Amino acid sequence: MLSKSQISFIKSLHQKKFRKEHNLFIVEGLKSIQDFLNTSFSFHSIYATTELIDNLPKLATNIKLFEVNNAEINKISTLQNPQGILAILHQPNNTKLEPNVYSNQLNLVLDGIQDPGNLGTIIRTADWFGFNNIICSLDTADVFNPKTVQASMGSLSRIKVYYTNIAEFLKDKPWVGGAFLNGDNIYKMNWPENGFIVLGNEGQGISQAVEKTITQKITIPGLGITESLNVGISTALFCSEIRRNALIKK
Repeated sequence: MLSKSQISFIKSLHQKKFRKEHNLFIVEGLKSIQDFLNTSFSFHSIYATTELIDNLPKLATNIKLFEVNNAEINKISTLQNPQGILAILHQPNNTKLEPNVYSNQLNLVLDGIQDPGNLGTIIRTADWFGFNNIICSLDTADVFNPKTVQASMGSLSRIKVYYTNIAEFLKDKPWVGGAFLNGDNIYKMNWPENGFIVLGNEGQGISQAVEKTITQKITIPGLGITESLNVGISTALFCSEIRRNALIKK
């Protein structure tokens, strides 16, 4: 049985300030936890019902495992429909954006993405299309928000996410493409091998400061009358076109 202090501690990690203070974050669901177990991420503890404990692989001796009941899971979970297992992990320390991270490839850059679910979807999409990193503005949603982690469906275990002042970072970079309502047709693009693709805020798009760094505006042409696409869908289309173009060149 979990103590009141344990429950209080876990629930505190639902909030960004305590995740940052303790350098921890929450992952829920057996598959996502298994994905993280197969990486270099360091586990703090796992809380699981009896039937799900039986589905876990042999754990390292430094991972604390707690058997809990459904009532306890309901108290500590961030989900409306808890999945019977929750893990607490240490946040990685290798978050410095070095040139070797982004050189010799096209990179996704997010400017002010506010919705944690959108961020998680973008991480999952990037993983599907074989991107290794995502570079985020400082005002983009917290990658360790439980909604982001959940929406990424384990892909956060493979995608590295960096936060920086992207207006400064992108300044003087040779090629920076940006998603705009008006620009060059995405389906007629001849993508460079190196550079950055910027996707903007859900409501305001790419900020003025970042727009100044854009060397090519790109648009996804639409035939309907809705004013814009969800940023997660836009990211998927950009990723798909970049990879399709690379396959054509081979």
